[in-house]
Amino acid sequence: MANKKRVVKSINDHGASRCVDIFARPDGSFGIEEYRRDAEDNSGWFPIGRYGARVFTSQDRALREAQGKAAWLAELMKGGSGLPPATPQ
Repeated sequence: MANKKRVVKSINDHGASRCVDIFARPDGSFGIEEYRRDAEDNSGWFPIGRYGARVFTSQDRALREAQGKAAWLAELMKGGSGLPPATPQ
């Protein structure tokens, strides 16, 4: 599967209802996507950001962009309480 993306970091909000994934592409570039899930709906995570086609040269640049797109992530990162544990993939 030459076009398979690999998640390198997954960050949940404190309520575990939103998530940002940073993924690596086979060509060495990185991307981001924001997801949401509803506790009362068992259908799982679904994309809400539609950022997956954006291309970044590093994981750090992707994370900075994600903070600019997902206000909850920016608040979480600057909150000083640290990030919640990454979601296992």
